[in-house]
Amino acid sequence: MTHSKAALFSNELQHLAELHKVLGHPARLAILNYLAECKTCITGDISDHIPLARTTINQHLAELKRLGIIKGDICGSKVKYCIDTSKISSMKYSMLNFFDDVMVENNQNC
Repeated sequence: MTHSKAALFSNELQHLAELHKVLGHPARLAILNYLAECKTCITGDISDHIPLARTTINQHLAELKRLGIIKGDICGSKVKYCIDTSKISSMKYSMLNFFDDVMVENNQNC
């Protein structure tokens, strides 16, 4: 039976790695910036402001939604997207705690 090497690490580290992986693409960061500016928008509106095909944008939106960073509500035949601020706050807290712990351990060892 084959096991993922990621399973050797804590759930917290796996979650942080997944977060960084999803946020590691400039198109996803551009989408988040756009959503932050306009608060909510329809998929087609995003493709008017980001120089990618709609299908590509939809793939990036799906990744952001899968991680819970954005929400998508169906409005007729379109989807209206917005940032999930409570999820962003939770992720920010997790990331800051991780880096705070790294800094404390580094200061003790160096």
